[in-house]
Amino acid sequence: MSAYVEALIQRQLERDLLRELIEDAEAEHGPVDLAAVESKRAILRGDADGSAGMA
Repeated sequence: MSAYVEALIQRQLERDLLRELIEDAEAEHGPVDLAAVESKRAILRGDADGSAGMA
């Protein structure tokens, strides 16, 4: 049980750190462009034109 709780705490700490990194980046560079994020996701899915799932 303690290993499970330790893993949960570690995951939360990682999420907290990630949130801090995102906030720092947004403070320096402005908010994330959601269209650009979706475009990159399409590339990672192998659908460079962004039409995945539309067929």
